Amino acid sequence: MQSRYLVVASLLCAGVIAGCGGGSNNKDTANLRLPPSASQTLTFSPTTTTSTSTTPTVTTPTSGPLSKEPKITLSKAPAPKTLQTKDIVLGGGATASAGDTISVNYVGALYSNGKIFDSSWSRGTPLTDPLDAGHLIQGWVNGVSGMRIGGRRELIIPPALAYKNQSSSLIPANSTLIFIIDLLKVTPASASSG
Repeated sequence: MQSRYLVVASLLCAGVIAGCGGGSNNKDTANLRLPPSASQTLTFSPTTTTSTSTTPTVTTPTSGPLSKEPKITLSKAPAPKTLQTKDIVLGGGATASAGDTISVNYVGALYSNGKIFDSSWSRGTPLTDPLDAGHLIQGWVNGVSGMRIGGRRELIIPPALAYKNQSSSLIPANSTLIFIIDLLKVTPASASSG
């Protein structure tokens, strides 16, 4: 299992922060997972560890629609109050469900100004984690469920499904977040538990 934790007061997913700057050249990104205790405090640490997993390494495709980091486009509309999903590329592989272990590339930005606060692309390593509220923010659990391998989906996540009133140096309290997520691999919950 990789050591990146999406941290949130109630649930996180690619929420991540601290010591990271925006932009794809930053190598100091924050943690994307919830701490095991799901504490109310956001914690951040540079991602300098390597995976100790015995599962095969997941790599980014070298050609096709998921081979390049996506660009986030800002909307002039007010921030939505509910989770919004939009498929940019429809996948054709297995479908992700809550509880499965997923491997994804993603980029996350603030809805208010488009400032990127985290990106697996800048680290050069996809995130692999269980798709559940104990590991990722609820907006990811709800928004990634139903995606197929090879798909790219935009999620606009309201604060209630992200970090709520928690803040960090990169994500202000009560922020609506935008993520573009590429689903690279799905390991069904039944396969990863036994």
